[in-house]
Amino acid sequence: MSNPVIETEEHRALRSSVAALGKRYGREYIAQTVAEGGHADALWAEAAKLGYLGVNLPEEYGGGGGGIAELSLVLEELGAAGCPLLMLVVSPAICGTVIARFGTEEQKRTWLPGLADGTRTMAFGITEPDAGSNSHRITTTARRDGDNWVLNGRKVFISGVDIADATLIVGRTEDARSGRLKPCLFIVPRETPGFRRSPIDMELAAAEKQFELTLDEVRLPADALVGDEDAGLLQLFAGLNPERIMTAAFALGMGRYALGRALDYARTRQVWKEPIGAHQAIAHPLAQAHIELELARLMMQKAAHLYDAGDDMGAGEAANMAKYAAAEAAVHAVDQAVHTLGGNGLTREYGLASMITAARVARIAPVSREMILNFVSHQSLGLPKSY
Repeated sequence: MSNPVIETEEHRALRSSVAALGKRYGREYIAQTVAEGGHADALWAEAAKLGYLGVNLPEEYGGGGGGIAELSLVLEELGAAGCPLLMLVVSPAICGTVIARFGTEEQKRTWLPGLADGTRTMAFGITEPDAGSNSHRITTTARRDGDNWVLNGRKVFISGVDIADATLIVGRTEDARSGRLKPCLFIVPRETPGFRRSPIDMELAAAEKQFELTLDEVRLPADALVGDEDAGLLQLFAGLNPERIMTAAFALGMGRYALGRALDYARTRQVWKEPIGAHQAIAHPLAQAHIELELARLMMQKAAHLYDAGDDMGAGEAANMAKYAAAEAAVHAVDQAVHTLGGNGLTREYGLASMITAARVARIAPVSREMILNFVSHQSLGLPKSY
């Protein structure tokens, strides 16, 4: 599923290498990890050793010198093998990108080599219980206290906080000129006093756990602030656009895995004279799912290209469209795969039923499909806002 016109020879080689790594682990590895309540440490370590985790980060800090195009390719291929790493979306893509673009030299030296070689990870905290998709309602605040910052607030559905060395927290500071609150980003080490986490009991079976965070008078040094206090919104979206692109990659990998299982089954399952894949009622929906995944990948590649080229405005539109298209394609592919297998699609042996829940995550997070449609409505089509 690679296009020589769209992808370079280096990209195709990277796809092949990552696919080989994913094949050595597969869905069974993730299923066993989840059943044991563990983390995908072995896969993470081997991906790091091969240079895949930091492929998007600058070479001078131990990364591969590539971009989101390369990192999204890594996540897609691991997903297509049945073993996606959700922390790829968070640690190198969001946090690594923000620090690489806007961090101080000290922050870059402190964090980027570890994020690149997998020895350190960072979570990302933006979602709040009362804000939902409205980031303007974020109530986590940061106030100055001498040379320090003091943070107070709550976050929910934050992935991997238990294994992350720190969390990049989105807070709001008061603009001295206008008195309005503006977004800013802070690095909060895991064991900082006042920074507490509690697990959220999820129906979703995943190696990466979800947490609610409480920040109660969390005191941070001045250098915990990432970038310019007056450019927080720009810096925030520098992380959110890669997040959307990587979510698209996550969804594409999931859809490809499910479709592959369905195709294997349709080629061999025989009820009448021919395998069931010979019947158009089976073949056509699978063909449609394949087409939808391919189209979504093209938009993801466009978004990654625009982002890596420095076109933040163009990347914002394309990243939202890519995330929307990939999520819809993944949900459809998983549903059709389960339907193709019939009763077997609901068994643990084939491992597809749990993907029904997992596929919907891409529709919901990190931003709902309805908010993406709102964005496209007023940003791309020029229609008036309803909110």
